[in-house]
Amino acid sequence: MRQRKEQEKAQVGGASTAKLLNCPTSPRKMRLVVDLIRGEKVESALYILKHSGKEAAARVEKLLLSAIKNWEAKNEGASLEESALYVKEIQVGGGRQLKRLRPAPQGRGYRIRKRSNHVTLVVDSLNNVNN
Repeated sequence: MRQRKEQEKAQVGGASTAKLLNCPTSPRKMRLVVDLIRGEKVESALYILKHSGKEAAARVEKLLLSAIKNWEAKNEGASLEESALYVKEIQVGGGRQLKRLRPAPQGRGYRIRKRSNHVTLVVDSLNNVNN
């Protein structure tokens, strides 16, 4: 497992990933934002996230910028404008839940689950797909 990860990091070119772990937003709310940019070109995805009213959009925008920087580090000779980057894959999984109790009538307590999520984003060049 560890050896495979090192090989992926050493590989020059191709797609690059970025992960956001334990983001304190429910996965359902995050998926609403993520679905807007799946398959989009990076420039339009950034525009969509910048002008979205959702709180989760700011976190996904920061994650997308990180994935772009990772791609630039991996492909040092390539130009960002000529490569036509796009969001190849983006997925949201449930993270850990914080369990809290809220007082309820007649001495009872209602359980509150404060959800979090993990987001994995993969950015790739359209030029790599054609080759």
